[in-house]
Amino acid sequence: MLESLPADIVTQILLLLPIKSILTCICVCKPWKTLIQNPTFVSSHLHHSITNNNNNNNHHFLLFKPCSANPEDEIKELYALHDNENDNFTQHTTFDFPLHVPGLNGIYTCNGLVCLTDHIYNFVLWNPSVRKCMQLPSPPNVTYKSHASIGFGFDAKNNDFKVVRIVINQNRHNLQKDRPVVEVYSLSTGEWRMVTDPLPPICTLSRRAPYAFVNGALHWIAIKWAKDRKAHCFILVFDLGDEVFREIMLPKVQLYDPSYSVNVCGNSIAFFQYRASFFVYGNFVFLQGSATDIWLMKEYGVTSSWTTVLTAAHGEELRPIGFRRNGEVILIMHNGRLVLQDLETREKKDLRITAMKYTFVDSYVESLVLLDKAANEAVAYGGKQVKCIYTWH
Repeated sequence: MLESLPADIVTQILLLLPIKSILTCICVCKPWKTLIQNPTFVSSHLHHSITNNNNNNNHHFLLFKPCSANPEDEIKELYALHDNENDNFTQHTTFDFPLHVPGLNGIYTCNGLVCLTDHIYNFVLWNPSVRKCMQLPSPPNVTYKSHASIGFGFDAKNNDFKVVRIVINQNRHNLQKDRPVVEVYSLSTGEWRMVTDPLPPICTLSRRAPYAFVNGALHWIAIKWAKDRKAHCFILVFDLGDEVFREIMLPKVQLYDPSYSVNVCGNSIAFFQYRASFFVYGNFVFLQGSATDIWLMKEYGVTSSWTTVLTAAHGEELRPIGFRRNGEVILIMHNGRLVLQDLETREKKDLRITAMKYTFVDSYVESLVLLDKAANEAVAYGGKQVKCIYTWH
């Protein structure tokens, strides 16, 4: 009887189900299994999830932090989904990452996929919802005389996930010769390739500084050097669909390298600036305190719309790491506690969560991406061979 239902009707019904129910339906009958694991259905489900996530109040944050019950134990990782809407930041579930690859402290999320990297040659894509992960091939330009800044996002124009590496030579003396190299890994082709759009000579693009993926583009804080050797700070933007670069001007503030970062806030971006003050006593310089400024670009792409929304006084040590959907900012305090702060009332709320060095939060939407990958074997994806290295139950 189930097999007699029209495929389009079954598809519409399945798209309305939560991920766990869809995975259960794989075992109902072979036609349903074939349908659910078809890349077309996976893509349709992703589009439905994104649209549904934007139109209702069922929003989640993926929180990552290293943790250990005993300081002498090996540091383990905790991945947890928290409610992005209610006041209590309720934890819904936790995920165990199935692999142990040292140094994977770069964590990025987009449309249900988590990208983990050591910023050198190890890259893993992981979908906690379907319990599959896939190790990417090593990028071609790996050298210890350079460092790479990483970005991860979804190319809606070509329906493709992409990992971007901007490889920067650490030699600052020949910037014209040693221009940055840009590499893009495409999940649809299963390979790395070079991007031809030229970049200006960039001397500083921190390999571990947070980036922002919004409006189909990746954003980093970058520095380029003028002919008079003066540094010019700006936001470097890479459009994943057209694979071209552009720039967004920062607000007119005094910058303190490397005390700044960029983050996502709704459909625009935020700029975090950390300022330190010092005092001199005899031949010694002492840190007196630090302050934090948060700027929001009220209208994306319009430089004049930069607006200061929070200025924390010196001595009030805090580090912003993200925003909730309602506009509250998530902060790490000097004692390591995570707090929420309302940018209008300035009220703070302790989340009773202790952060660590690499604590990370980002919005999360469930998807079926990687479900069409076979486990423990090389599989064809867009005509190329990639390795799906782990699936678990």
